[in-house]
Amino acid sequence: MAPLDSAVNAAFPAISAAFGLEVASIRWVVVSYLVAFSSCIIVSGRLGDLYGYRRVFGAGLLLSAGAFLACGLAPGFGWLLAARVVQGIGIALVLGVAPALALSIHPDSERTQVLAKFGASFAIGLAAGPVAGGALVDAFGWQAVYLARVPIALAAWLLLARVPVVQLKSAGTFDLAGSLLLAAWSSSLLLAIALPGAASVALGFVAVGIFWSFARREASLPHPLIRLSLFLDAAFAVPNIAGVLCHFAGFAVFLLGPYLFVRELGLSAQVAGILLALSPATAVAGSMLAGRFASRLGVRRLAFAGLLIELCGVGIAAWGGNTGVMGSAIALVLQGLGIGLFQVAYADIVISSLPPEQRGVASSLTNLMRTLGVVSCAAAGSALFAAAESKALAAGASASEAFLEGYGFAFGCIAAGTALILALTLARPRAWFAR
Repeated sequence: MAPLDSAVNAAFPAISAAFGLEVASIRWVVVSYLVAFSSCIIVSGRLGDLYGYRRVFGAGLLLSAGAFLACGLAPGFGWLLAARVVQGIGIALVLGVAPALALSIHPDSERTQVLAKFGASFAIGLAAGPVAGGALVDAFGWQAVYLARVPIALAAWLLLARVPVVQLKSAGTFDLAGSLLLAAWSSSLLLAIALPGAASVALGFVAVGIFWSFARREASLPHPLIRLSLFLDAAFAVPNIAGVLCHFAGFAVFLLGPYLFVRELGLSAQVAGILLALSPATAVAGSMLAGRFASRLGVRRLAFAGLLIELCGVGIAAWGGNTGVMGSAIALVLQGLGIGLFQVAYADIVISSLPPEQRGVASSLTNLMRTLGVVSCAAAGSALFAAAESKALAAGASASEAFLEGYGFAFGCIAAGTALILALTLARPRAWFAR
């Protein structure tokens, strides 16, 4: 249900046309959902650790069903964004505990295999999303990418009774004040990333202040939401930084690709959806390969290799506008393979770093890093694209030429920035190459 939100990307051009939006404005469909999601994701994991993964998962399914219905019936863009906020909360409850729920019914010796299968199933949803989204948009309009998921959420809720209840009781109680501080921090941080100019700077300072308060509170508690001292160890911090990088680079094609495929290459929404599905489809293969090779290479080496493969795909995508469908397809395949390898290895690193009774928090942490990467890309990618496109138009380029200039510039900057930060992480080689 959650990865099927990739269907929304295939609907971006239709949503833009329906509400009279510019390309840059579509990022709020992503940002509104992800700000709410990130604000609740760690809290969701902690709730699952304390009160049961199945119980939290079920609540998320019901809330998501209502949110999908509200999105599909939204009479205006503001209503759509409000419904997306509710959807973000519901999906946070689902994804915050989903990996922990899967792990709870298998022995720990099967952890990497379970994560590989979970990652593959998630990637299958991502692959199905653009294909289904394109078909739904062509047949029924953009609203269908939301309404089609209502029966899926309700069916999952009914079937949840068949999942065994296995719970390792986590120590401590629910920290409401800490949860509110964490939600305020993540919201202000993501809005600081998404908003331009002075608002971004002001919210950045607010985020720093809130995080300082949160860190002080957590340090004083015997059972904090998350033990921040973990991030002082490069072996834990570097893979989490890489988790942001992976999805910062990977989301660019989902943000700008639909416009390239539909507007410039003249593809239908359905064909564009099939092309977008190449990345998550190969991520399925990457996830399964990760389960097979993790024991041979080690999860840290595997995560590093996945990032390098993904980066090659992003570099090729920088020329996707000029090489057309074939260049874009190659870029998407490499991106998907790299993401699939990285995600399984990264989840294994994080989950094995925390005690078994805190797997809800560990699972939700990986989702938070994904969200930070996606929102950063949505903000930076759209801004880079808009700046280069405007400059080209001012220089007398045609609309098509200006679009391709902005597309190539945005991807080139994203690839270069990702490569630079990844190179800097090599200052702590133990984080990548220790067994």
